[in-house]
Amino acid sequence: MTGNAPQHLIVLDFETYYSRDFSLSKLTTEEYIRSPEFEVIGVSVKLDDEPAVWCTGDDMEVFAFLQKFPWDKSLAVAHNAMFDMAILSWKYCIKPLALGDTLSMARALHGSELSLSLKTLAAHYKLQAKGEEVVAALGMRRADFSPHGLKTYGAYCINDTEITASLFQLLAAGFRTPFGDDIKQLIKPGFPRSEMRLIDQTLRMFTEPVLGLDKDVLLPHLQDVKHKKALLMAEIDVQREDLMSNPKLAESLRKLGVEPPTKISATTGKETFAFSKSDSAFTDLLEHPDLPVQALVAARLGVKSTLEETRTERFIDMADRGLMPVPLRYYGAHTGRWSGSDKINLQNITRGSPLNTAITAPDGHVVINCDSSQIEARVLAWLAGQEDLVAAFDRGDDVYKIMASSIYNKPVDAIDKDERFLGKTVVLGAGYGTGWSTFQRQLKLKGVSVTDDTAQSIIQTYREAYPRIPLLWKEAGKALDAVMGNVTAPLGTEGALVVEGDKGVRLPNGLYIRYLNLRREYLDGQYGLVYDTKRGRSTVMTRIHGPKMVENVTQALARIIIGDQLLMVARRYRVALTVHDSIVAIAPANEEAKAVEYITGCMRVRPKWAPTLPLSCEAKTGVNYG
Repeated sequence: MTGNAPQHLIVLDFETYYSRDFSLSKLTTEEYIRSPEFEVIGVSVKLDDEPAVWCTGDDMEVFAFLQKFPWDKSLAVAHNAMFDMAILSWKYCIKPLALGDTLSMARALHGSELSLSLKTLAAHYKLQAKGEEVVAALGMRRADFSPHGLKTYGAYCINDTEITASLFQLLAAGFRTPFGDDIKQLIKPGFPRSEMRLIDQTLRMFTEPVLGLDKDVLLPHLQDVKHKKALLMAEIDVQREDLMSNPKLAESLRKLGVEPPTKISATTGKETFAFSKSDSAFTDLLEHPDLPVQALVAARLGVKSTLEETRTERFIDMADRGLMPVPLRYYGAHTGRWSGSDKINLQNITRGSPLNTAITAPDGHVVINCDSSQIEARVLAWLAGQEDLVAAFDRGDDVYKIMASSIYNKPVDAIDKDERFLGKTVVLGAGYGTGWSTFQRQLKLKGVSVTDDTAQSIIQTYREAYPRIPLLWKEAGKALDAVMGNVTAPLGTEGALVVEGDKGVRLPNGLYIRYLNLRREYLDGQYGLVYDTKRGRSTVMTRIHGPKMVENVTQALARIIIGDQLLMVARRYRVALTVHDSIVAIAPANEEAKAVEYITGCMRVRPKWAPTLPLSCEAKTGVNYG
């Protein structure tokens, strides 16, 4: 998005050919739109308050129709805009001034409260009903429609566009004006301006791709992955009986560094392992960055290929079609963080993987990957009011050595590499209430064995060294009670967070972390707090407690910081990707040093709501992402 405020609002919706074998349920969005089989049946466009209008025809006719609208002065909105805006950009070379998406907005506002389909949202907001004509269009190309059929389909598309326009108005209500005075008569004062701009940036990573893919790296990597997978699968097949035993599978996952996912049994009300095909927490492990984990889960589920294999194959196929669109789901996590999308999760590629090396900068440019240093540990210390730890971060002290000094009762300058590693593990791993046994297991996975007594002592040392952090856990426990009691409560350093009863926790950007239907349940012999999370058509209970809530809000605040920094970077350089706490930008090679200075400067800017929060970062550059 440029610095100019949009003067118009355009809402659009494309209708395209699909069949049982050629659809978004079978293909990625990128595959579908770039396929030779792809065909636009028609498009509906609504400009400002004018009625939506429909156009059907060949690509030249549709292009001529689209040229009538002032895209370069408009905020263009769709529901699932990644799809519609990609068509607009890739097929018709139209790039609006700003991009918006009612699906993304609904995800931020409603989270896991309800399905986010246009049909469900229309019913929720009591808008006109969404039609069903698209079902009858299965397998029909434009030439297969009768004139009356096309007219009926056009009316259906117009209705969807009008619903989306009304939905946008409603979702935008209740916050600040998103785009300034020029457009305030067209949309109600609304959705946080910074978040609207992040939606725009997220969409452009996909609809206006700049990164390339190197097949010379990908092809040998695919052969290597297949060879390793064959060896792993052969080993797993020998242990088939163990694989089908839940306790033994759990043990195998722990040996690989993965805590087995659990759920509350609807039958017994007790906690049990979540190892079925319908358990998303388990199937998500198919996307784990470590191949052995992928292979183990794939074998249990009967899946023939690991994610590493299928993702590499997708990268190779994509390289033949063009540049790499970056598909990210805005507000994909409960905490507001981005998540992977379109069957290519760039959030979990293993560091050092050839897949990273295969992602390349445009000719004459470099990739600048800037990672925020220890951002969660810094935010946690600041939020808890642990001033000595905040001051240590601010001075640039080695907080890992300081922690190790307390553990080993040695001077900081006498701490060796291995001791510092343990101190780092504690600082980064004990801030969310980790118990000594879990910590002991985490260390063992990293090749460090300690006794029970030592593990207990280390956790106790951390909590005594930074007592404000355990106090924050307790305060969060009271905040959860406030959510259940529908009353307000404080949480952490004043000014950042407000617990507003059953609305949840209000964040500095005006959005909320919500705990739907928060309640006490008797689980595994004791009462505990749970809330509901929608996963597809199912609603599952999710455990929550004080330390876990602290983790939620800490990650949410870190994400807001990264988001604001991303927008600062985007003022000067093209942001191509964001992964967890890093921002990946593209800059001309001849101004590499200048770009690094600017980007690292942006990522050290403290938020207005946390002026005493010290931030730092590290940047690396190269002709590829690796």
